[in-house]
Amino acid sequence: MQVREYLIRRLMILPLLVIGTSIIVFTLTRVGGSPIGIYLSHEMSQEEVAEIEARYHLDDPLPVQYLYWAGGVLRGDLGWSGISAGPVTQVMPDKIAASLELAVAAGIVAVTLGVGLGTFAGARRNRLPDHIARIFSISGASMPTFWFAIILLIVFWVYLGWFPVGRSTTALFTSIEHPTGLYTVDALLAGNLRAFGDALWHLVLPAVTLGYGATAIIARMMRSSLVEELQEDYVDAARAKGLAERVVLKRHARRNALIPTVTVIGLSFGFLLQGSVVTEIIFQWPGMGRWMADAVLRGDQATIMAYVLFTSVLFLGVNLVVDIVYAYLDRRVVLGD
Repeated sequence: MQVREYLIRRLMILPLLVIGTSIIVFTLTRVGGSPIGIYLSHEMSQEEVAEIEARYHLDDPLPVQYLYWAGGVLRGDLGWSGISAGPVTQVMPDKIAASLELAVAAGIVAVTLGVGLGTFAGARRNRLPDHIARIFSISGASMPTFWFAIILLIVFWVYLGWFPVGRSTTALFTSIEHPTGLYTVDALLAGNLRAFGDALWHLVLPAVTLGYGATAIIARMMRSSLVEELQEDYVDAARAKGLAERVVLKRHARRNALIPTVTVIGLSFGFLLQGSVVTEIIFQWPGMGRWMADAVLRGDQATIMAYVLFTSVLFLGVNLVVDIVYAYLDRRVVLGD
């Protein structure tokens, strides 16, 4: 199946999957309680409460409520975010931009270190560098994120004072425009290198925290795949031709070892972009994870449903990209099979 046909087929299925997910989550959130509390105050009378229920169709049967909500989504109305005191469509882009910036930074850390460390360890199987890399991978995969984040915070913020928390120096970033919502990009567009450096400096601790777990997983997958590839006949044939070990590793074995690793990288980036609740709370990062945590605690169902829509489309998109990249790396893979 050609890439174009495969894309069309997957894009046709995508809305059905999103609708199915939204129905399940909408039903569960409504069964858990009515969202009317977001719209109420202590001074309201019973008549005013009833008026609000009627206005937002909260007194209708559950299927009717879902249809009204879905109709609003089609019109670009995702409801009112009680925790942000504004329409979800106005608040959400800033949250996505914050999480995207953090996810890209964490992804760069994870892919660079993960692929590099996995390649280094796999090429030196059962030697000291391999054992050190495996210890690093196991610790990263098993270490609680909150514990690692707190350790970094105590060492590098409290004691050494090398890195700040939060997303930026407020006074510095209120002086420039924010067309994209990505502080590093906005700083470059404004030609403000000081603001760009400040944004990068604020990214270091949360990006390392968030990327470390993904680094460990990618490194382990890359190492295992590379060890398998180095035992294949085509590697022995390349060596028999007199190719240097560096060339065999770089041009032959590593390319094939990346095939299963790409799947892990894609899904890891999806989780990174989704936003890590613990990381964003500890480092005071105003992204999707922290926003979602506040919404759950406050029972803000409009925010929860918007988050579900975002994550559904995100993971379906990531899976689609991973499938295409997988087929590109391995010509034996036929899309759609």
